[in-house]
Amino acid sequence: MSSNTTTINIAIVQYPGAMQSAVEGLRELFGLANRLSTEHDAPAPFNICIQDGLLITDADNTTMPSHQVIILPPCIDGTYYGEEHQTLTPWLKAQHQRGAVLCSVCAGAFILAQTGLLDQRPATTHWLLAERFSERFPAVYLDDNKILINDGDLITAGGLMAWLDLGLELVAQFAHPALMRQLGKQLVVDTGPREQRYYRRFMPRLNHGDSTILQSQHHLQRHFHDNLSVKGLATSSHLTERTFLRRFVRATGLKPSEYLQQLRVSKACDALESSQSTVEKIASEVGYEDVSAFRKVFIKITGLTPREFRARFGCHA
Repeated sequence: MSSNTTTINIAIVQYPGAMQSAVEGLRELFGLANRLSTEHDAPAPFNICIQDGLLITDADNTTMPSHQVIILPPCIDGTYYGEEHQTLTPWLKAQHQRGAVLCSVCAGAFILAQTGLLDQRPATTHWLLAERFSERFPAVYLDDNKILINDGDLITAGGLMAWLDLGLELVAQFAHPALMRQLGKQLVVDTGPREQRYYRRFMPRLNHGDSTILQSQHHLQRHFHDNLSVKGLATSSHLTERTFLRRFVRATGLKPSEYLQQLRVSKACDALESSQSTVEKIASEVGYEDVSAFRKVFIKITGLTPREFRARFGCHA
């Protein structure tokens, strides 16, 4: 089944706060892939080791063995991922120079981005960390809609559990897609493509310090289903339209129309998950007279049609 007769050395970096279920889960995932491969009279494709990130020294950049793949797992506790690393960062860069594919999951992207290798490159991280990541690494082309971005020598995965997506991707890439699909069946996980935005919830920025805009946000939260306009919001805020628009974007990161779309779709998602109301009725309840316009906005934001969303997440799915 395997298309690769070379054993791939994979190092999973164990750093303070790293999610242990991901570290061990990845080790077991590749171990299971090895077992499935040998059951089909093919060589075991992977050699897995756990690399203690705190034991790397300056000398290790030249003396430590090379790896074909290095994985920075997700973080579930602590602040290590956001700190500067005097030995881990150069070690990652040295391994990359020797041909290693560097991978990150969730907050591991912060550690990877510190190398500078992600600059002008596409990447993803957990959607809750996206704003912080973009502020710190503005040169990275962040797309937090994606669960996984494979850019050849750099692979990034989004959420805490996206280590599964990364593991399956690496099995398909370095062994064989058929082995990946068989592994997915053994693990009973979906090997089909999916996106992080399927799971995102709109969490508006409220701690920006602009009390006038905050009042407008509260008004939008209460009256999202009404026919609202920038002119009306500006008037109620005692600001000109131009000033209101500038301050709203600066405070929230979104134009008022974009903010309202996000808010309405979020409310629609709640209704699709918890009720059996028709899509047409939900569209009307969240402020859309035209159901086709609602569907278009819904797909743009979530990546799914309303019916696909209900089929995946609804309480009666």
